[in-house]
Amino acid sequence: MNNKPAAAHSKKSEAIARRLLQLYPHPRLELDFSSPLELLVALILAAQCRDERVNAVTRELFRKYRTAQDYAQATQAALEKDIHPTGFYKRKAKRIKDCCRKLVEDYGGQVPRRLEDLIRLPGVGRKTANLVRAAAFGEQAIAVDTHVRRVSKRLGLAHSDDPLRIEEELRARIPRRYWRDFTFAMILHGRRVCTARHPRCAECGLYPWCEWPARQQVRR
Repeated sequence: MNNKPAAAHSKKSEAIARRLLQLYPHPRLELDFSSPLELLVALILAAQCRDERVNAVTRELFRKYRTAQDYAQATQAALEKDIHPTGFYKRKAKRIKDCCRKLVEDYGGQVPRRLEDLIRLPGVGRKTANLVRAAAFGEQAIAVDTHVRRVSKRLGLAHSDDPLRIEEELRARIPRRYWRDFTFAMILHGRRVCTARHPRCAECGLYPWCEWPARQQVRR
């Protein structure tokens, strides 16, 4: 008897994952990059900035700065100028320089693959680390950004407000073989359909599993 709810939830979770990947076959991040270092820098720049703007900035940035050493040795003022359009440029320039200095000092200028090493880098949290692992190294990892958090809660796949707890809930419910693509597809779905303020429920391919409309009705 005790296993029935868990089994039912597992069925629902896998059904959602399968349907999501039908809606978004071959999903990927919308940031442009050609190496783990480029992705790491782009993710730092993407904080509170649209991916389109980040891509416009990194088009020239990645030509100018080829290695972690290049970023580490750049002057703060020069780097600030180069990333200015992404906003919060002073903070971001410092994070990039500190992060790349750590890469040079501890990892031979290479971006490490392990989560434990990535989160030791200045300015790199668990979300960024897991996105690097998934997108740059092809690892099966779940990253919880604002879109994954929102969509997961609306679908009833997660119930916490804490990103780490949400990651744990998703890891327990979503089959491991889906983790990477599930993350990318959830981000796309949160941006394009299940938006924060005005979700396009009538167009949502995941609507049959969504618990959010019922909760909204109860609140009325």
